[in-house]
Amino acid sequence: MPGYMDTENNDCVMPVRSANPIRAKSLIHDNLEKQSSSRNSLHSRMPNIKVFSGTSHPDLAQRIVDRLGIELGKVVTKKFSNLETCVEINESVRGEDVYIVQSGSGEINDNLMELLIMINACKIASASRVTAVIPCFPYARQDKKDKLAGDGEKQRSKNNDWKFRSRAPISAKLVANMLSVAGADHIITMDLHASQIQGFFDIPVDNLYAEPAVLKWIKENIPEWRNSIIVSPDAGGAKRVTSIADRLNVEFALIHKERKKANEVASMVLVGDVKDKIAILVDDMADTCGTIVHAADRLVEAGATKVYAILTHGIFSGPAISRINNACFEAVVVTNTIPQDGHMRDCPKIQCIDVSIMFAEAVRRTHNGESVSYLFSNVPY
Repeated sequence: MPGYMDTENNDCVMPVRSANPIRAKSLIHDNLEKQSSSRNSLHSRMPNIKVFSGTSHPDLAQRIVDRLGIELGKVVTKKFSNLETCVEINESVRGEDVYIVQSGSGEINDNLMELLIMINACKIASASRVTAVIPCFPYARQDKKDKLAGDGEKQRSKNNDWKFRSRAPISAKLVANMLSVAGADHIITMDLHASQIQGFFDIPVDNLYAEPAVLKWIKENIPEWRNSIIVSPDAGGAKRVTSIADRLNVEFALIHKERKKANEVASMVLVGDVKDKIAILVDDMADTCGTIVHAADRLVEAGATKVYAILTHGIFSGPAISRINNACFEAVVVTNTIPQDGHMRDCPKIQCIDVSIMFAEAVRRTHNGESVSYLFSNVPY
């Protein structure tokens, strides 16, 4: 007796042979129940999706949901008179796959606390999974104990040798612990200052790269890019610039810098030949912009014809904007992991790359259980 095709699953279901018609019906019923249970099990692993936005970067969150074709989740955030943060999730998240978009920018401590409260609110409201989408990871620069105690404070060791003792915190690890304890099941971020921060977590961390978007911008906006040289403003970014230089098939250089203290550079030494070339400075973030401005001056002194700066996270605090306005840059290009509208109004040299499509695609692939490794080397369209 021929079987019939289950059109929904494309499976051939064989009829049940039995001398007892009641037994045959029972077996058919059991078979259909198993198929239904399998479909329900698949659905339970892929619940519906909800995306909420914190107050740090609502524009990026809106761009992400527009790309996904869904509505932004309803949430109300306010402060009490004593400045405590209060969050109200105004729709059901039970059994949902929740994504909370909050960047480490602006009032960083308030925004971090708001993110923790939102994660916890969704978790105790029975969300199936809570993913924190943190485009710019807060406290990422405090990732190791390498600072001197005080201003060069020393202590005598047992064998009478003077040694520097560091009491610097590893705040990035503390933030990782706080996110995990709040209830986050997954983290999506971009260009961590130190990639080993992923190891601070006991939950999955997807560290996306701005590199594909940077390559696309260079090819589309610098006509003479084949005569360019990719420059790292410090030795720590050597791996980043060599990767970009290899993909563009151009040379690279780096600048060795020595710091007296935080946000103050003592000296710079250029390693590489930039004469008669377009220099493209590439870094993961710029805060007060002292480093990249000094680096640009050093490149012009060495004979570079033009200088561009491409940065993933444009923090631009303190005197950063005035420094850029007075510097020799053709353009300072940043991504919108941090809001840039105000900075672009104050400084016409600043241009912005929209990375919301990369975060939206990472959210979609994560929700559907697909690999996100495609995004490490490609910009989705």
